[in-house]
Amino acid sequence: MSNVYDVIIIGAGPAGLTAALYAGRARMSTLIIEKEKDGGQIVLTSEVENYPGCLEGESGPTLIDRMAEQAKHFGAEKVYDEILEVKLESKEKVLVGKKAEYIGKTVIIATGASSRPIGCSGEKQFTGKGVSYCATCDGAFFEGLEVFVVGGGDTAIEEAMYLTKFARKVSVIHRRDELRAAKSIQEKAFANPKMNFIWDSAVHEIKGDGLVNSMVLENLKTGEMTELVADEDDGIFGVFVFIGYTPKTKIFEGIIHMDKGYIVTDENMKTNLEGVYAAGDVRLKSLRQVVTAAADGAIAAVQAEKFLSE
Repeated sequence: MSNVYDVIIIGAGPAGLTAALYAGRARMSTLIIEKEKDGGQIVLTSEVENYPGCLEGESGPTLIDRMAEQAKHFGAEKVYDEILEVKLESKEKVLVGKKAEYIGKTVIIATGASSRPIGCSGEKQFTGKGVSYCATCDGAFFEGLEVFVVGGGDTAIEEAMYLTKFARKVSVIHRRDELRAAKSIQEKAFANPKMNFIWDSAVHEIKGDGLVNSMVLENLKTGEMTELVADEDDGIFGVFVFIGYTPKTKIFEGIIHMDKGYIVTDENMKTNLEGVYAAGDVRLKSLRQVVTAAADGAIAAVQAEKFLSE
């Protein structure tokens, strides 16, 4: 591909699509490169209630479809390709893909991060149907129900306590006999009357009839299998997985400054390389939500425009 674009955006999730919208409206020649399909993690969410303007019936896929259409309307081009190598230090940025090479004056990295899965049977099948990786996104859907949280670190326990605002009971499933979370967080969790702990256990299988209604746990010390079944009156329960995230930054290692795999930026989404920005879940930040990803994308595009005009 011989075109030299004003801005190339890697990733077509909320951050990338918002960046494309702002770049297109600024009359910058814009290319979005997406590896597989649009949307990122939000497409796993069957209902979206916490993005401004979303009403009942909004889903992750429907929201992303509109974002993609909006970016296209303002002139953003899109290709589906996997970037294998990047050359970002020079004035013109070169992205080497499986299908072609792409050249841009600026680059916005919006490759996102993926939740680390349990890897058990049924997990993928019931993702968005009782299995979730985001308490803020999906906690309210389990109002008055029982939920289980898989994990034992800071994030898992903090999210478990957040879920007690909605669920009548929150059980933490942890592989060890003690939590890895900070002592101050543990103290709050143990003092919470809605919290319960299942030690030395791992999820072996998740089952259901359309929605999750049972789960098989393995005791890692004895090997014993135990099936947990949803309360008859409820018919369902939630399984929230918090065993870590994996930022999609491997191809940027040694090129862009990172912290624990996440790209470090300033408040204007600037990386350590001139003309290179990062936005969304791939960036080192305190909150990973659709609304913050969209904000990052908007800022990155505006900064890219300023960079080019200067």
